[in-house]
Amino acid sequence: MKKWLAIISVISLLLVSACGPSNATDSGGLPEEDWETITSKAEGTKVNLFMWGGDDGINRYIDDVVAPMLKEKNNIELNRVPLDTQEILQKLQTEKRAGKDKGTIDIVWINGENFKNAKENDLLAGPFTGKLPNFIKYYDTESHAFQYDFGTEIEGYEAPWGKVQFVFFYNSEKVKNPPSSYDELKAFMKEHPGKFTYPNPADFTGNAFLRHLLYAKSDSDLAQSSFNEGTAEKMGEEIWKELNEMKPFLWREGETYPATLTDLDKLYSQEEVWMTMGYNEARAEHLIKDGVFPENTKSFILNDVGSIGNTHFLAIPFNSPNKEGALVTINELLSPEAQYEKVKPDYWGESSPISYEKLDEKWRDKFMSVDRGGSVLEASVLEETYRGELDANYVEWLKENWIREVAESQ
Repeated sequence: MKKWLAIISVISLLLVSACGPSNATDSGGLPEEDWETITSKAEGTKVNLFMWGGDDGINRYIDDVVAPMLKEKNNIELNRVPLDTQEILQKLQTEKRAGKDKGTIDIVWINGENFKNAKENDLLAGPFTGKLPNFIKYYDTESHAFQYDFGTEIEGYEAPWGKVQFVFFYNSEKVKNPPSSYDELKAFMKEHPGKFTYPNPADFTGNAFLRHLLYAKSDSDLAQSSFNEGTAEKMGEEIWKELNEMKPFLWREGETYPATLTDLDKLYSQEEVWMTMGYNEARAEHLIKDGVFPENTKSFILNDVGSIGNTHFLAIPFNSPNKEGALVTINELLSPEAQYEKVKPDYWGESSPISYEKLDEKWRDKFMSVDRGGSVLEASVLEETYRGELDANYVEWLKENWIREVAESQ
């Protein structure tokens, strides 16, 4: 009799588990409720968005456009917290080791090497993109750009927020004929010593400058292959030689380098150098309007090297205290309304990953009619020179080897 009672008790427990509460979470730590319930739970909450804060136009886009939009549409208070992505991941890693299941970060702006590290160390909740109505309705969910991030499989752990291409910016008052090839860029440095430099490759933009040199020394599309240390070392020999030959003609003769893109922009705005650079082909527009960059700033691409482009994303940390709010916020950030305001040069001005063909005629016309400004290259030029991103392992490899081979080289 006792044996049968034990069996019945076990069966009862299994039935209770099977009929558990509807707000149970899946293996990714996300709510399983329908979208209506998720939006209802998100209403009246606060969402902490941790993101790089080095661009005033981007910051104002979040504070002046997105935050009021979220408050009006969803009654969500958006709190932007400026912090470098690596510091954000260090914070999450510390909380993970300490077993802190409820943190302070709801959303993180992320891509590339940082996403790879976060995903491999189980710092993210997900997959979640399949829950977002706007992603499903307005984006090409099968796009390769949304399947891989610097060679790392995304698997729904981050949602596409924007896309950019790398360009150089120059003062057209000082530079009458901007370089159109890598050899012409080297000739410019020699002709105008001290008027060009690049950020330390620990900075994402400085690292991207070096990744373009990798493309210049390769006969293949590096975006289509995984990191190979032997191949990297072979290309590296030429790159370190080139960079060391540049040194005497760089700002301060290469004895020091701008620590960040912000520092390089400052040198450019003060006309200590005549060129700057960066991801986002339209980033100069708001800086010109704000009086930071010279008003005759234009942009160029090295045609023989190309222009690396990538998609950047939003993700939800494993211990986000408000996952419902995070989901609703990301969904709004992917909306036509938010993306349209982001494309306009008033604040950010970057390209959108949204699929124009999925928009209705009204929204499609609005996007197509945006005047991106005089410093922005024609879409056809950007498209023709587009290069895919490299495996994320190249980022760390370049960062580490540049210190030994270039910075410390005599």
